[in-house]
Amino acid sequence: MTEEKINLFIALITSLASTCWMQLGKVPNPMTNKIEKELESAKFTIELLRMLKNKTQGNLTTEEEQVLISVITDLELNYAEEVKKENQSAN
Repeated sequence: MTEEKINLFIALITSLASTCWMQLGKVPNPMTNKIEKELESAKFTIELLRMLKNKTQGNLTTEEEQVLISVITDLELNYAEEVKKENQSAN
């Protein structure tokens, strides 16, 4: 696999992660400069990343796999935290 393809794969992961951070309400939307929490969309984006991990299993470099696992883990933990906050504020 060429270095360019590796960088493109990591760029895809990073792009999806950036979108998810916005959906989690952790960073502002660059278009509106406002925090816009959309937990259902964040859940879908995390599911996309999980699917990508499953479909590419055995075809990733060590670096690609580590980046993907790290991103998914960080997003899952933050998603759980945001869901917990929403549930507490609903009570």
